[in-house]
Amino acid sequence: MDDRIVLSGNHFMNGDHACAEGAIAAGCRFFGGYPITPSTEIAERLARRLPEVDGVFLQMEDELGSMAAILGASAAGARSMTATSGPGLSLMMENIGLAVMMEIPCVVVDVQRGSPSTGLPTMPGQSDVMQARWGSHGDYAIVAYAPSSPQEMFDLTILSFNIADRYRVPVLLLADEVVGHMVERVVIPPREEIGYLKRKTSEDTDDASVSPFMTADADLVPPMVHAGEGNRVHFTGLTHNEQGYPEMSAETHHKLVNRLINKVKLNQNNIIRTEGLYLADAEIIVVSYGCTARSARHAVREARNRGISVGLLRLVSLWPFPTTRFQELAGRVDKFIVAEMNLGQISLEVERCVKRPVKGVFHAGGKMISPSPIMDAILEVAE
Repeated sequence: MDDRIVLSGNHFMNGDHACAEGAIAAGCRFFGGYPITPSTEIAERLARRLPEVDGVFLQMEDELGSMAAILGASAAGARSMTATSGPGLSLMMENIGLAVMMEIPCVVVDVQRGSPSTGLPTMPGQSDVMQARWGSHGDYAIVAYAPSSPQEMFDLTILSFNIADRYRVPVLLLADEVVGHMVERVVIPPREEIGYLKRKTSEDTDDASVSPFMTADADLVPPMVHAGEGNRVHFTGLTHNEQGYPEMSAETHHKLVNRLINKVKLNQNNIIRTEGLYLADAEIIVVSYGCTARSARHAVREARNRGISVGLLRLVSLWPFPTTRFQELAGRVDKFIVAEMNLGQISLEVERCVKRPVKGVFHAGGKMISPSPIMDAILEVAE
């Protein structure tokens, strides 16, 4: 076994480097990207590491080209990834929509910073979460995970590749500057212990019978037909039939878009991840994600020490949103607090699910939310 592929063992590394190592461990062999703070360390590490594992690193001229490059590599069969931050994500959105329409799996890492526009390049933010969901035009479904530690930068990068390949969707890893640049212990398991979900691929080699976008399976995911492997396959962003060729009809469009959405919706139980702390007896629930969840956890534990029945629901996945989980909790809990480094983006989703106002602890970005304002909110709600 080549030890260069998976650097098994205990390491101290920042989140960006952990993400790069997660990509290598997951089988990523193509990276197309453009440097942007605070994600550049991902590109820098992969520029060194990918050639060591017979992979390809390609610095593109901009983020538009980066996104196009990873789609082409994935269409040819490679696990591919790019990394960026808010301004770059804006430029990638058109081709993320193209990935949805062509059902090309890929991973897009967004290490969020203070925004909008150029904002605060070296300081944290969490204000891209709605852009991740709705940034490209049209009706579609997306998958996004929010790591809260360097360890999760490694683990969730692997999960992102597996989910992308399993359901033929682009997956976003919504990190933030704090998690990207903090240094903590990262445990990398042996190569044989790393879970690997292969793409569902077509074994049919008869050009005449291949339908690259047709599925009879209950998961609504068609087998992937790779370019260059012997089958004739046509990819297009236009509305297309099950053979992949443009078909300009309302009926075809309605059927196609519904399937693209429903393949995520019907499989959301396999996609959604949450983490609960002290939820069993909680009368107040704090909701948070990413680096802010670290402060929320501290505040919740301190409140518990003061005798307040409060719990934490950490959103490991943001999209698809865990609506059912919130509805279950709302059946017995009346009070919700949402802490996030924006002005209330996920808070609105929580209110939609629990059907009541929630208390928000918001900051526009630039510095990490400390436990103190979250603790103040808990005390206010408890009274």
